[in-house]
Amino acid sequence: MRKGQDSTRLALPLVAAVFLVVPAAPPLSAQTVENAQAVDIGAAADASQPEGTPAPSPAVDALERKRDETRTELDDLSKTLTLSADKARSIEQAIAALDKSSASIRQALIESAARRKQMEATIRDSEDRLAKLRVKEDGIRASLHERRGVLAEVLAALQRMGRNPPPALLVTPEDALGSVRSAILLGAVVPGMRAEAERLMADLNALSDLQKQAVAEKEKASAAMSASLEEDRRMDLLLAENDKQSRLSAAELEAERRRSQELASRATSLQGLIQSLEGEISSVRDAMAEAREEEERRKQLTAEQREKAEQLAESGVPDKNRIAPAYPFASLKQKLAYPVEGDVLRAYGDPDGTGHPARGLTLAASPGAVVTAPADGLVVFAGAFRSYGQMIILNAGDGYHLVLTGMEKVNVRQGKFVFAGEPIAAMGEKRVASATALALETDRPTLYIEFRKDGTPVDSKPWWSAKETGRARNDS
Repeated sequence: MRKGQDSTRLALPLVAAVFLVVPAAPPLSAQTVENAQAVDIGAAADASQPEGTPAPSPAVDALERKRDETRTELDDLSKTLTLSADKARSIEQAIAALDKSSASIRQALIESAARRKQMEATIRDSEDRLAKLRVKEDGIRASLHERRGVLAEVLAALQRMGRNPPPALLVTPEDALGSVRSAILLGAVVPGMRAEAERLMADLNALSDLQKQAVAEKEKASAAMSASLEEDRRMDLLLAENDKQSRLSAAELEAERRRSQELASRATSLQGLIQSLEGEISSVRDAMAEAREEEERRKQLTAEQREKAEQLAESGVPDKNRIAPAYPFASLKQKLAYPVEGDVLRAYGDPDGTGHPARGLTLAASPGAVVTAPADGLVVFAGAFRSYGQMIILNAGDGYHLVLTGMEKVNVRQGKFVFAGEPIAAMGEKRVASATALALETDRPTLYIEFRKDGTPVDSKPWWSAKETGRARNDS
């Protein structure tokens, strides 16, 4: 009996302590920790839900809510970050010391954009991990909340036993029956109370660990946002230097811009716009002629020269002064990176919200995300077109055109040849209401990408190296 009494006295302060530190639970979902453990949250969220399939599970709904809350929290945090004067001055000095040749500036731009996209990917991954951690945290809190009644009964029983301890092992005959009964009661109850106390401690330890992980993940996201702010400044300076390399005067550029807008206002279709631009805008027409001459020159190369050029291109250092694509576009399947870091909302062939299949790919991006050229190409158009909003059209050769819409700011001009990975635009803060963004259940900025072959939209999926996660699919 003394042993059982000692167990009781050990369990009392343990349970009392852990019970008192249970945080007051905020309004919670009905999800318990058992449900959270039974569902693979990541897999459930990553799975797309085609039309006609059952509604998403509560675990998926909870994760999407936490993603939205986390994204808002990190967006608010990003607005509080500023670039120090010393860091800004350091960046400006580095740009001033850079070789001002066109090739060097553009290579620096490509490298800056790659770093920026990597930081955006880091922030996006942190958002995802934070959301999952907080869903698990809510599950544990909900489990504790649901067991408050049981825990209260355990604590009350231990307090009563503490005030009225069982009799000693040596008893008088009249106490013998009570002693036996107490022994039987304690033998049955104490192990259960100890197990409940241990379970509670495990939950509280898990809750503490999740909170520590969340703090670390938030610090990681904050560091990435600070680095992204520095990269923004570097990219702005590089873009300004890149503009100085233009061979056209400001007056010529403005004249071409007005002519392009006039053609855009008269065009009745996207293909009609492309044909009129390539035929009537001098900088585009001249650049296309130069590109055709370069392609003809390549055809005249010997087999040995072509092989050497291909090896150089495959090594990742194609000619930085090229005026034609480094590779035939048809040969780039499974090699292109998405123009922006984001999640697939709508794929080619999905319902587009108007009763028709989508003719392009729609990605949900982060506010202000950088948009890069997915492949080498000549900028045929850069500006607003009808209900598409801001649009960039690239001629990638081989009869292919790449159309990008949904950006807020365009950083290239028509007639300019851009390299794969070169920054060409930036997303806005919110989704642009356009013809390509109908029925999208998101406020995040969205980028629409359409590949065209000889004027006909084609599925871009075979060209992308990234796997479509579908985490933010509109129909999920």
